[in-house]
Amino acid sequence: MLKKRLLALFLITSFLASFIIPNAYAETTFQPEKFPYTDMQIQIMPEFDYPEGWAKDTPSLLVGQYGTFTNKSGQDFDGKVEITVPANEKGFQAYLVAEFPEDNKPEVQRPFDVDKEKGVISWKPSKAIKNNESYRFVVEYYTSAVDIKDKRSFTYEYSNPTEIGTLDVIFYAPMDAKEITLEPKAPNNTKSEYGEELFYYQYKDVKVGESYKYSFSYQKDGFKSTLDAINEKQPPNDENHTGVNGTATDQISGGSGGDRPLIGIGGAVVIGIAIIIAGVFVYLGLKGKSQSAPKTSSSKATNHHPKKQVVKKENNSISVDDKKELRKKLLNGKIDQETYDEEMKKLI
Repeated sequence: MLKKRLLALFLITSFLASFIIPNAYAETTFQPEKFPYTDMQIQIMPEFDYPEGWAKDTPSLLVGQYGTFTNKSGQDFDGKVEITVPANEKGFQAYLVAEFPEDNKPEVQRPFDVDKEKGVISWKPSKAIKNNESYRFVVEYYTSAVDIKDKRSFTYEYSNPTEIGTLDVIFYAPMDAKEITLEPKAPNNTKSEYGEELFYYQYKDVKVGESYKYSFSYQKDGFKSTLDAINEKQPPNDENHTGVNGTATDQISGGSGGDRPLIGIGGAVVIGIAIIIAGVFVYLGLKGKSQSAPKTSSSKATNHHPKKQVVKKENNSISVDDKKELRKKLLNGKIDQETYDEEMKKLI
């Protein structure tokens, strides 16, 4: 009799488990349609900068996605977030994944995985995303999608997997580029005092599955990055640069960036262009989706180019990697000049 009862209990338990296990699995499976974006900003930057080890005669294409989504799944989510990326595209390198756990606090890098078969980059947030709670993140990657023929050209396509309240797409033309064409024609564009052109689009109430495709072409000699070209220019003599040292004597050691000059503490050579970019963001009504701060050792991702820790030496030298990272954030509008100056002072 006892054996029969135990057998019946086993059968009942197995039957209930067949329902419970799939439900538990569903809680950790990322379903994009249940995580709509309030906003998404995509920045497409040909020849803006080069990662370590990049071939010197190959243009880079840096793409950044800065998004905020809300958990509308009806339950807390503690699985991995998945974002579609062109993982099989030539030269693909995932560079950065980070989250913003607190408002007005620096981003925190997260370890991530790239699944080439699925075409996604995935990571687990530092804590569960509660139902109806928002989550902010950034994903950056490089490809060598720029084709070199009579002109340099590439196409970029974005198909959204969920609803988006506001979608902003911004193209950065390389410094010293000529005969720039962009299709479809951008409704808004501007040019910095250093000659870099920016083109931007804004879309509202984007529906699931809507696709946007752009074709970009330009003429350019050599393979100097925008950051390098700007660093070689002298800062303009105006009130925005008063008291700023425009020389750049520090060098990045190792990798493909061994001969790239860095700016001084005031960010002299990038202030002008940062002001232009800030004006673009104000025009679009963007929120400033990233804050800046040097990465600590506990926040570094484990499978992409790590940032070196800051080491304070007697001669007040600073980590060139952290300095370069701040410079890049200022230039592409992730932080403003005030934040840049404050964070640079912390590195001394």
